[in-house]
Amino acid sequence: MTSKPRRVAVATSSQLAADAAMAVHAAGGNAVDCALAASLLTMNTEPGVCALAGGAYVTIWGPGIEAVTIDGNVGVPGAGLPEAERRLGAEPAVMAYGGGIRTLVGAGSVGVPGSLAAVEHAWRRFGSADWRDLFAPVIRATREGFPLSPACHYYLGYSGSVIFGRSEDGYRALHDENGRVRNVRERIVVPHLADTLERIADEGAALFYTGALAERIVQHVRDGKGMLTAEDMATYRAIERPSLIATVGNWQIASNPPPAVGGSVLTAMLDAYSLTEHEEWTTAALADLVRIQHACLDYRREHLDLAEDVGESAAKLLSAARAGQLVNRHTSASTVHTSAVDDAGFGCAVTASSGYGSGEMPAGTGLWLNNCLGELELNRRGLDAGPIGARLPSNMAPTVCRPIDAASTRVMAVGSPGADRITTALAQALINHFKFGWSLDRAISHPRLHVDTSGDEDRLMVEPGLDMPNTELTQTVYDKLSMYFGGVSAAQFDGDDEDRFTVAADPRREGGTAISPGA
Repeated sequence: MTSKPRRVAVATSSQLAADAAMAVHAAGGNAVDCALAASLLTMNTEPGVCALAGGAYVTIWGPGIEAVTIDGNVGVPGAGLPEAERRLGAEPAVMAYGGGIRTLVGAGSVGVPGSLAAVEHAWRRFGSADWRDLFAPVIRATREGFPLSPACHYYLGYSGSVIFGRSEDGYRALHDENGRVRNVRERIVVPHLADTLERIADEGAALFYTGALAERIVQHVRDGKGMLTAEDMATYRAIERPSLIATVGNWQIASNPPPAVGGSVLTAMLDAYSLTEHEEWTTAALADLVRIQHACLDYRREHLDLAEDVGESAAKLLSAARAGQLVNRHTSASTVHTSAVDDAGFGCAVTASSGYGSGEMPAGTGLWLNNCLGELELNRRGLDAGPIGARLPSNMAPTVCRPIDAASTRVMAVGSPGADRITTALAQALINHFKFGWSLDRAISHPRLHVDTSGDEDRLMVEPGLDMPNTELTQTVYDKLSMYFGGVSAAQFDGDDEDRFTVAADPRREGGTAISPGA
């Protein structure tokens, strides 16, 4: 348990989620409780963008403890299945979303969900509120109905039929009587979802993994020839690991360690850029940024995404970055994020994803299941994703930052959605804030670039307002800031002065922030 704070600040995906965090703080919650409550709300009120039956990572750091990241990512299913019953039940789906996405949907794309296990583990280790208090805001929102966000509406415009038409309850919740996706801000009520959350609040995560709810989820997947089994659910555990640490200026930055790849790539980018002498985004500085991004992302594609031992491959990347020897061959998945800090000096960052969604919803549950086995740009092995029980690849990188001075109570929690743009968005925001000394708002809203290595040709994607160098990469310049480049949200506490809270949400995406009032 952490010490009880007087005040908490949060930055998250919606104002509804920020308000949920404040409600939990009023019930005695600390930064961890508030982050978890906001995350539960976003997972369940951002249809298409995220869902509870997916994966999540939680990074926590505070005075007197080592930074830890709790791994609740989706696992490889199939425990106890004969070989003849594996790799079935998945169907290809193609969407124009993000310039063209090919994914796999259906029961065969569903991996072992871990988000709820991560939430419960983090709460038991670090929370101070009651378990049921974490669920009260999301139960109320899902029972009364919640507004359809612009980001959800945008994604459902591509996926509403091809993916989210697979479940009768889910389709009716998201579409009107004429089959059109409901309007932005129109109230959404997903049948049975509030009742399911109410039961989890009463009975804990065991209901989801070994109880009646687990039985219903497994039966649905197996009926669709998917690989998820009762043994997969019953044996799933969230895993707590020491966070990966980078240093920028006078701050240490803790993020997601292997077997996830996001934290390693972020740390390598930050370590490599810390060796440069730039103090602003000059043309030369941007040239170095392009070089570092390209090297790190190219290494990820060639060595991390299909690595048998991600830890060993990541160690080589970090060693090269810290030695100034990064080289490369060229000399949307959906996520939500919440950041919370408190005046006891604790920071908590939570990033969650359910892939593009499998479209599957077991009858009577209101729960959309993930399609993380079918998220082919991350899980390049597809349905042959690796050993049963192994965690799937992930770019998620929830991050908590503290000064090198261990006695300080200053702390910042930060993260971003955005698939492979998560690491590049965070690296640029953290460089802006900690290396250049910019305000949090300016650091997050400043134009970004991203080296896109996802296609046949590597490309340089650029927001307007940057004095770009000449490079050999084909450039695409956007006409305005775009949600393509992520959606960084951050909350910071700057010490004993109770007025020293700062929150910032990315102008590229709708977000919500809140700071609790003083005592």
